[in-house]
Amino acid sequence: MKRNLFKSTLVSAVAVSLLLTGCASSGGTNHASGNPKVSLKGVPGRFTKEQPVKIKVIRKIGGDDNTAQYLAGAKAEGEALGFQVDVFTANGDTAKFHDAINQALDQNYDGYIISHGDDDATVTDVKNIVAKGKKVVTFDSNPKLADINGVTLTSQDDEKLAQSTLDQLVKDTKGKANIAYLWVDGFPPMVRRNKVYQDVLAKNPGIKEVARFGVATADTSVQTQNAVAAILNKYPKGKLDAIFATWDAFAIGAARALKEAGREEVKLYGIDVSNADLQEIQRKGSAWKYTAAVDPKLIGAVDMRLLAKKLAGEQTPKTYNLEASVISQKDIQNSKQPVNMVNLSTIIPGWGQSDVFETDWMKTLKKYYRK
Repeated sequence: MKRNLFKSTLVSAVAVSLLLTGCASSGGTNHASGNPKVSLKGVPGRFTKEQPVKIKVIRKIGGDDNTAQYLAGAKAEGEALGFQVDVFTANGDTAKFHDAINQALDQNYDGYIISHGDDDATVTDVKNIVAKGKKVVTFDSNPKLADINGVTLTSQDDEKLAQSTLDQLVKDTKGKANIAYLWVDGFPPMVRRNKVYQDVLAKNPGIKEVARFGVATADTSVQTQNAVAAILNKYPKGKLDAIFATWDAFAIGAARALKEAGREEVKLYGIDVSNADLQEIQRKGSAWKYTAAVDPKLIGAVDMRLLAKKLAGEQTPKTYNLEASVISQKDIQNSKQPVNMVNLSTIIPGWGQSDVFETDWMKTLKKYYRK
């Protein structure tokens, strides 16, 4: 059974990703299709009209389970509120990302969620959206977006993500190790994680980086697997002690390379988590020791709640950081049942659960549209 779990999880992730990638997937309902037994008293007027609220979610990176879950979380939360939610991921293609934003601007959406817009062109795009009176929430994007009036920039607590994982690496190696670093520049969360990494190296001179690799494409995990295989050939047993991966797409590729090469004495420390990641972490003999993460579905849901509050004319913060958790292989492998993103909460208290920014009127709307 275990043999097929990992395969089925990957197939499911790919299927979801393909469903979401490169196309608009619409959904949601309208006022007429709700439960008439539920009173809409106290719900802002914008959400009681016959015409549904239309939301567009556009993400620059993709091709990974984490992206699929983020988009699924945003979509599910929006549809629970009766919104029509269309999603798109550009799979790392900058031109497609900006084209999608510009096209969506002409399609009369009420609100937009922009994910991983790292460049100054994204700032221009969002300013154009706001100029048309539309509402915007951004995630893991250019810090300048927080300066635009009415826009909220959300992010994971990237400093804690990196610090907590690296602290475990330093502890496990007693501060002396040759490591490979899997990281890609340009994205704001990667910049923040890299700063912590550089600080840790400066404070722990016994930790030495001997190799690095990183790309952000639709096949990041495949390219990473090939790159790590080459690194392992260059650094035989005893010459490489650990790998620090700043994204789970990197960690998945590295884990495969370590397994195929029979080099799982090299320990893996990552950031982010998905069902595919958990399957690998709990595999007996896996090199993946720790990962730090925020539930990506919850991030998508929180972003949608913030956007709903904006549409209701309610106050929202300029920035918001979601708290990270550390997930250890030991805790996962000690579980009496296979661990996935749903039951991870039995190991990590509060995982995937938060009522932040969820108002009473949102709860009413969810009851009204509950199927």
